[in-house]
Amino acid sequence: MRVLIVGSGGREHALAWKAKQSNLVTEIYVAPGNGGTASEKNINNVDIDAEDIEKLSKFALGNSIDLTIVGPEVPLVNGITNKFQSLGLNCFGPTQDAARLEGSKEFMKNFLTKYQIPTAAYESFNDLKLALEHLEKSSYPIVVKADGLAAGKGVTVAQNHSEAEKAIRECLEEKTFGEAGNKVVVEEFLKGEEASFIVLTDGLTILPLASSQDHKTRDNQDKGPNTGGMGAYSPAPIVTPEIHQKIMDQVINPTIAGLVKEGIAYCGFLYAGLMIDQEQNVKVLEFNCRFGDPETQPILMRLRSDLVELCYQASKGQLKAIDLEWDPRVALGVVMAAGGYPNYYEKGYPIKGLPSESKTVKVFHAGTQAEDDIITTNGGRVLCVTALGKNTTEAQLKAYNCIKQINWKNCFYRTDIGHRAIIRES
Repeated sequence: MRVLIVGSGGREHALAWKAKQSNLVTEIYVAPGNGGTASEKNINNVDIDAEDIEKLSKFALGNSIDLTIVGPEVPLVNGITNKFQSLGLNCFGPTQDAARLEGSKEFMKNFLTKYQIPTAAYESFNDLKLALEHLEKSSYPIVVKADGLAAGKGVTVAQNHSEAEKAIRECLEEKTFGEAGNKVVVEEFLKGEEASFIVLTDGLTILPLASSQDHKTRDNQDKGPNTGGMGAYSPAPIVTPEIHQKIMDQVINPTIAGLVKEGIAYCGFLYAGLMIDQEQNVKVLEFNCRFGDPETQPILMRLRSDLVELCYQASKGQLKAIDLEWDPRVALGVVMAAGGYPNYYEKGYPIKGLPSESKTVKVFHAGTQAEDDIITTNGGRVLCVTALGKNTTEAQLKAYNCIKQINWKNCFYRTDIGHRAIIRES
């Protein structure tokens, strides 16, 4: 089987690395890939941008690709699956209609309300005056979100009126996020502990993946600006068997059933970002129409089932209800980022000290490129150092011991990834 993976991040490196382990696979292409995928044996980078749907479809046709797995959200929201399906190509990823769950926060919130799926109370605005009037009667903290895709950076948890007004003006007046900020969603702030719950589905059959927990904020103790994610681990202890069942019953099953009622067949990964409060109530913070990054890296480190077979079955609408096989150990990934991220950062620094792969530690590349056998930085989130351990404490120790060997100019990372689970263990 010839497999094409679309994207250039840590998620796509992990998908390609996992696909390589499948006995079904003969060729793996990653478009455009990164320095990590370029360095992997039997994986080929293809110089096509992940958002160039026309060129990607031509490549898939010309190279007899049997399965395409789409990593990032933008090509999905722009209709890559529709294009591939129109050409008779198997593409694992939701259609443009289905991807609106991530592409528009207003659509997602309206959908949740319609199908009585628990979420925070909200209002949406495209008029600056009405949005500012709404703030006058709001309590704080409050959450302001750009409606469209903003690479994980269009969310502000405003502690007071002035912060909320600034966030709204950035979207509606200053156009900081372009068209993504033409509308804002203002919603109540939810207290509790976040968890990521990802499933694989063909639109009818649903296979839950291992739970995980992401660390969105840049700095230790969950402080600082929101990022695309500074690290993650799996499983998430907050997702007990009881909570797992509650998520399936109250969130995942009614979402898939609601999509069916809307006439939308959802095939792909569905990611629910959840808040779980002290009373064990579950509410949806967000939906993503793809695998999370950096959750993909630790989850795939633990997955023992054949990912390619699962994605291929789903792309054909033939996913079987099976129990996935998991490594019982904990996997934990720490993102090493470029100085200045998530704001301005410089590129092109050589990365020193990259270790060879071991059975328990893997360095997944995100913002890197390979130049004459030298790996240099090429993005904000540069690497995700991921390790397996008997518990979170051991996995964290292994990851940070590996990180000590790696360096480039102005690199930084959080030093407390997994802290909630470690507190529970101690």
